[in-house]
This record gives sequence, C-alpha cells and structure tokens, in this order.
Amino acid sequence: MSKVQLPNTKLFINNEWVESVSGNKFKTFNPTNEELICEVSEGDKADVDKAVIAARNAFENGPWGTTMPAEERGRIILKLADLIQEHKEKLAQLETLDCGKSIISAREDIDFCVRVIRYFGGWADKIQGKTIPISSEFTSITKHEAIGVVALIVAWNYPVMLLCWKLGPALAAGCTVVAKSSEFTPLTALYLCELIKEAGFPPGVFNLVSGLGSTVGNALSHHMDIDKISFTGSTVTGRKIMEGAAKSNLKPVTLELGGKSPNIFFADCDIEHCVNAAKDYVFSNNSQNCCFSSRFFVHESIHDAFLASFTEKIKQLKVGDPYDESNHLGPLVSKQQHDRVLGYIEKGKSEGAKCHLGGVKHQIHGKGYFVQPTIFTNVTDDMTICKEEIFGPVVVILPFKTVDEVIKRANNTTYGLAAGIWTKDISLALNVSNKLKAGSVWVNNYDNCLPQVPFGGFKQSGIGRDLSEYAIQSYLSIKAVTISHKTLHAQQQQ
Repeated sequence: MSKVQLPNTKLFINNEWVESVSGNKFKTFNPTNEELICEVSEGDKADVDKAVIAARNAFENGPWGTTMPAEERGRIILKLADLIQEHKEKLAQLETLDCGKSIISAREDIDFCVRVIRYFGGWADKIQGKTIPISSEFTSITKHEAIGVVALIVAWNYPVMLLCWKLGPALAAGCTVVAKSSEFTPLTALYLCELIKEAGFPPGVFNLVSGLGSTVGNALSHHMDIDKISFTGSTVTGRKIMEGAAKSNLKPVTLELGGKSPNIFFADCDIEHCVNAAKDYVFSNNSQNCCFSSRFFVHESIHDAFLASFTEKIKQLKVGDPYDESNHLGPLVSKQQHDRVLGYIEKGKSEGAKCHLGGVKHQIHGKGYFVQPTIFTNVTDDMTICKEEIFGPVVVILPFKTVDEVIKRANNTTYGLAAGIWTKDISLALNVSNKLKAGSVWVNNYDNCLPQVPFGGFKQSGIGRDLSEYAIQSYLSIKAVTISHKTLHAQQQQ
C-alpha cells in the first residue's frame, strides 16, 4: 500500500477551509496499528452557527434555492457522482485507513456512493406537485418545496456512504446542508468537500463541521434555524436528537438507528447455498452494521448440519491487515468498540451460552482492535447477547420448531430494522415477511440495499427512510395553493 493521501482537516464552511473558532483539534487513529493518523479541527456551537448562517444565506439568497433551474441542480449533482467515481481509489484507501474496513468493502462502498448520488441527481427535475380538481369555483395545486437548511449527522461504520445516502436526496430537493461526520472517522467526509466544491456547488450549499457529538451534534439538534435533521447512529443518541429537535423548533427528524436483525432458515432451504451466502454478508464490514443479522434462527431439522457447515466456512475467514485483499475482516473502529464487543462475549459466556467458535481478540504484532469471528450456541432469547446490539462479529444460532414460534421470537425485540428469510417456498416467504416487524425483509438474499428501495426501521430502529423517492419526500414541505375562479368570472362578465 502506498501512502494514503490525507484531506484538508479544517472545517468546510461556505466553500472555504477555515479553522475552528476555538482552535481546538481532535485526534483520529488507525485502528489497525493504533497509531495517530492526524489531528482534525474540532468545531463547536460557534462553528455550527457560522455554518448555518452560510447555509441559510445560500438557501434564501443564493442561486441554489432561488433562481437555479432544477435541471441545472441535477447536473451538478451528477458531476459530483462522476468525481466520486474518479476519486474512488483514494476515497477507499482513506476509508480503510480511518475505520479499518477491508479495502474490498471500502471500494464497494464508494461504488454505491456513486450509484446513490447519480440516482438522486436524476430526481432533481422530477419533483412535482399535483393539481386537485375541487369545483367550478376553485382549483387547488400542491407545491413540493425544499424544506430549507438541513443537518446531516452520520455514524462511523459507513462514513462516506451514509453521508451520500442523506446528501443525495437533500440536494435533489434543493436544500442546503450542514453535516457532521463521526469524530472516529472524519476523513472521507473531509475529502468529499473538495469534490463538492469542484463539482460546482455554490458557496454555502454544503458545509461540514467536524467535532464531537456532545458539542456539534447537540448544537445541530437544538439549533433554531435548522429546518430538519437526519441522523444515523445508536438508538440512545437518536433519543437525544429527538429531544433537541423537540426542545428547539420542532424540526422534523429522520432517524436510522440500531437493530438486532433475525435471519430465518427454514427446513427446505439449500444449506450450502445459505451458508455460502451467510459467510459473505454476516461478517462484512467487520459486522459493524446496523442491519447485521446477529440472530440466526435455524429449523431444528437442519440445525446440526447448518451449524457444522457454517462453522467450517467461518473458520476459513481471515482476520488481518484490511489492505491485504486476502483478508476478510479488519479491526473494529476503536478501542472503545473493541472492548465493548469483548465485553459482550464475556457476558454471553457468563450467562451460560456456549462459545462455539472464536470469542477472542486478535492482534498484529501486538497491535490493532481485531476480534475473531464468534459463534454462540446454547443461547436463550432472554440472554444479553440475544437482546442487545453488539455491533461486532458475534452471531448466535437459535433452533426453532414452528413458523408461528419463529415469527414470535424474531419479533421479540425492541428493534425492527431488517430481517432475512431463506426458503424455497414463496408462499411461506410472503406469509412470514408480512408478519415480521422490520423495515427491510430480504428473501433468499440479505443486506441488499439499492438506491431505488427505501431503507429504515420499525419500532426503536428509527423514523423515516433513507434511499428511494421516500427519502426525497422527507426533505420537502408541501404547500397547498387554492385559487378562486370568481375574480376571473367577474372579469369575463364585464
């Protein structure tokens, strides 16, 4: 691996790189070797205020929110997609450096960023209202207008991809943006700023304030001049975002939060096909994935065969340097996350679950936040590892007998983000999918996110949707205009 090109590490406000008002900086570390990568300007409330002023001016007085045709707005968004594609390898190398995901996964993330931005660029000039026939005396029309200045706060597990998920629909709708990346993984968002400027976005349309959630995130959620906030992260933080929105100007929120997603393998499924598929998706991104399928419900008639085959496949996965393309898992994002996952593994053991495979940390020359892929058996539904989101490479295998039983157990969670069903019986698949309380249900595939398909959760997994036309709607305000015909009739009678 050649030396990774680092981005400008200042704040990006009004198309300019600026130091934070306080002059403070925070550090970002390489989770593979625990070494310091660089220091990044640390914003706070004063910097958020500056960014919001720039975004408000761009929305109210600049061409983006006033005179620019939607077709031109779409052209600029599409230009951004082209630039992301052009800079794919640099972005991927930087993402792997900062968050530890495999270089193959990082490249896939950037490819998906391109697809998402292109999809929403195509939507920019297709946002339309309706004409509503009322009577011979009135005509009503609806206008779908950009909601205004929006705040985008993204998590550390897919830093640039999650930002693009939110940025695409916000820009297509005509909004201006103040964004915050995670303090654990700030670098690819900073790199994206240069591409946004090069694409031709007017000053103030996109602003990035790096910093801590307790300061920048809190300031954004409580800000009186932000019209909407979209957040991806933990359910605990999501509650704080909602509280801030409620206590300020009642800004609407989109929340994509945690999950404890079930994967259901019925008796008729092709075991080898399912195991091969599971090997590829279950530990991708080092299992730091909100819709990570951490609960495997396997029909009792195939449980032993499934477990044996799955175990052998997982033993083949290599943990190590994420830049080595032969490795499948890299490190977890931080020491904090590393220790948290190991704590859950010990909790599982202490509550009586059997650690069937893995369950230990892994290091390279004594360094790195690696955890071996872990499988637990002899697990009951009330155990901590079966109820709480671990956000690491830990899977529990749970046998079941009947369809009704597995539906009830799969839904027995505070979350409702995603679920998987594996069967050759399409009627069974449809019946079960109708009864699962999850925002995304994948049948004979898993974690297959597409730009055209909405993504979001039920219950405490969130509010609203990312991706698809549904995402655009959340960045729009609907205005109804009702026109009386009486004045026209009076003029015609004269």
